[in-house]
Amino acid sequence: MSDDRALGEAEWVYESIVRSVPGINTSRSVALVAQLLGFEAAILVLAIWYDLPQAAVAGTVAVLVSVAGSAFMLGLSRVIRREDAPPAYRQLLFGSHIEIVLGLMAFFALVVYVFVHDPRQGGESLLTAVLGDRPPAAFTFLLLVVSWDVMYRIGVGWWASLVGLWRTYCYGDDLPYETCTRLRRLDAATIGFAAFQLIFLPLLVGHPLLQAAVVGHAVAVAAVSGLSVLLLR
Repeated sequence: MSDDRALGEAEWVYESIVRSVPGINTSRSVALVAQLLGFEAAILVLAIWYDLPQAAVAGTVAVLVSVAGSAFMLGLSRVIRREDAPPAYRQLLFGSHIEIVLGLMAFFALVVYVFVHDPRQGGESLLTAVLGDRPPAAFTFLLLVVSWDVMYRIGVGWWASLVGLWRTYCYGDDLPYETCTRLRRLDAATIGFAAFQLIFLPLLVGHPLLQAAVVGHAVAVAAVSGLSVLLLR
C-alpha cells in the first residue's frame, strides 16, 4: 500500500506484510476491495462446490467483519501518522505488537471452543451447523484463515482501546483542541468496529457462551474507549 511514511514507521504488522509483497504498491481502497473480493470469491466457490449455503453465510459475515477491521486499522494508522499525537502513544500502539498476542489468545480460545468444548455439549455443534457432518478440509482451512483474520483485528481493537485510554489519561490535558477532536473520532471508530461485530450474534444462536463473549467484548471496548472520549472533552 502506498503511503507517505518512512518504512516501518507507525504501521500495523498487517500493513508491513502487504507492503513487503513484491510488486504490491496500491491504495488503501484497492487493498480493501481486493481483500473483500478475494476472500468472498473463495468462500462462494467452495460453498457451491460442497453445497454448503450455511457456510457461505457464515463466511461472508466473517469476511465483512475482517474487511471492516482492515478499514479501521488503516484509518487509525493514517490519522496517527499525520497527527501531532504524542510519540510515546504512537510507539506503544504500533511498536509493541501486543495486538498479535491478543489476537492469538482470541483465536486459540475460538479453536478450543469449536473443536473441543462445543462437541462435548451434545446436540448439533457449531462446526457441524456450518460445515456439515463431514467438514471439507479445504473449506475448514479457509474459514480458519478468515477467523484468524477477524481475531487479529479484534486484538487490534482491544489494544487501540486500551492504549487510547492511556493516551488520554497521560496527555489529554496537553493536546490541542483539534488533535483532541481527531483522537475522539478514532476512539469512536474503535467503538464502532466493536459494535459492528455484533452481526455475528444471529450466527451464534444456540451458543450462549460465544454470544456472551461477543457482547461482552463490544461492551468492554465501548466502556474503555467511551471513557477516553469523555476525558478528552
